[in-house]
Amino acid sequence: MSRITTFFITGFINLNLLCLPTMASPEGRIVPAAVALPLQDRVAIVTGASRGIGRGVALHLAALGARVVVNYLSSSAAASRVAAEINSSPAADIAGSYPRAVTCQADVSKPDEVKALFDTAEEAFGSPVHILVNSAGIWDPTYPYIADTSLEIFDRIFSVNAMGSFLCCKEAAKRVKGDGGGRIIMISSSAVAAPSPGIGAYTASKAAVEAMTKTLAKELRGTGISANCVAPGATATDMLYGGMDEEAVKKVIEKCPLGRLGYPTDVAYLVGFLASDDGEWINGQLLLVNGGIV
Repeated sequence: MSRITTFFITGFINLNLLCLPTMASPEGRIVPAAVALPLQDRVAIVTGASRGIGRGVALHLAALGARVVVNYLSSSAAASRVAAEINSSPAADIAGSYPRAVTCQADVSKPDEVKALFDTAEEAFGSPVHILVNSAGIWDPTYPYIADTSLEIFDRIFSVNAMGSFLCCKEAAKRVKGDGGGRIIMISSSAVAAPSPGIGAYTASKAAVEAMTKTLAKELRGTGISANCVAPGATATDMLYGGMDEEAVKKVIEKCPLGRLGYPTDVAYLVGFLASDDGEWINGQLLLVNGGIV
């Protein structure tokens, strides 16, 4: 069995815990016996983790053994639910050392708040950050053409998507643990590879993310830190459904060779692999996750 196959089998640990050996905890609870987890006790920051792709990534990294900072901007209750789900999961019993997840409010477009996000991670877990996944992003769900896009909307989209990515990369380049195991993973969009009318500002902001990530990977030469960009296609999240009616969603599905929308887990599994030791040799790359639609 290959290392990659073994990794993905481990990634499904939450679905297969009943098949694992069990042992009694000091409190008398019956918990799964210890197994080797790919990201055991590595500290991960996931921005935009209260919902959608970010939520899926946070849950998956935790299932692989990581201790996770669940970042959010305004959805405090949703972020708390994600952290609670991680901390109460059977995988948390395997990984040990509680808590496995904490929440942190931060606007990625503001330098001081991005710095505070890394401070929170280091203080909560007593360790440098090993993994940054920048999933925070916005678009205009009214799909305005470029000619009709207001300067205010353009500025807001670039502030979060481009400036936010820049600030996260800037802080991560200085504070993610080097000497191997350090991972910077940015979330872009397959829209950059196949532009569509109505999302010009969003697509341009994500193109900036891709260029920035490839540049960062070269600038991190000698640190042992990799930087990669994952570009999802249409994914079944609130963000997508907020701007599409049922007919529009159906048309997107019809264009996909696999005949469905993506799920947050489709993206999360790739991010988990990139974050692991098995993904070490992948660096400075753009990886599309879209079922073949692009």
